[in-house]
Amino acid sequence: MDPQKETVSSQPASDVSTTMDSRDSIRFRPSKIFMALPAYNEEEALPELLERIGEAFADSNLPYEVIVVDDGSKDDTAKIVSQMSFQMPIHLVQHEVNQGLGVTLRDGLREAVDRAGERDIIVTMDADNTHPPGLINRMVTLVHEGCDVVIASRFQPGARVVGVPIERHFLSVGARALFTLLFPTRGVRDYTSGYRAYKASVIRQGFAEHGDDFVGETGFSCMADVLLKLRKQGVLFGEAPLRLRYDQKGGASKMQVFKTMWLTLKLLGRHRVGTK
Repeated sequence: MDPQKETVSSQPASDVSTTMDSRDSIRFRPSKIFMALPAYNEEEALPELLERIGEAFADSNLPYEVIVVDDGSKDDTAKIVSQMSFQMPIHLVQHEVNQGLGVTLRDGLREAVDRAGERDIIVTMDADNTHPPGLINRMVTLVHEGCDVVIASRFQPGARVVGVPIERHFLSVGARALFTLLFPTRGVRDYTSGYRAYKASVIRQGFAEHGDDFVGETGFSCMADVLLKLRKQGVLFGEAPLRLRYDQKGGASKMQVFKTMWLTLKLLGRHRVGTK
């Protein structure tokens, strides 16, 4: 089913440290930043996250827009986005029914790349308030220094993970080991992180080459799928150490760990034999 899109508002409004907080200004001004946030039942987390995103840009003249893709939420996620449109440049894309993270991410990237120019940057992050918006500055810096894609990594020196359930931790570590063994990629230690900054031109090329299959996985394995396709494009990757605050998460996790493990193994097999 094609998503129903609604524009709520169009008003403007390498190894590095992550000690900055969300109030630190973003110092690089040549590009506009488009934030793409997949969201499903995030009424608890979204208000604080959007406030922190606004604070991260508050001291900067750099223009930005937030795109929230509401994946058929049953709570007040869409209402919160509508209310925040009076305070920040934010747009809402709505799915009538839940379609999964992959489709939601795809629609967010589509919306962002349709709005973005060639010099702009697209940032994806979780909408559950576990990713620090203050890291955007570092990620944008690395893009301007030459990276095509910058990953907020749980495996860089200086990274820290707080409050993550043990089964999810083992999934992340195991996935890293498998991807590093089968698809070693320069500049990448974290293949599954959803917090990334992309040159808009890289995402545009991905859709041009793959169409909707650029984000072809429906579940959490979609992030690894996108990375492996970008790897084939020959893009330059970089990473910034992530301080993941799972203890700040609003609401229950949507990830089904064992299903994600199975889908990731199938994804690895398909890419390994060249069918993706």
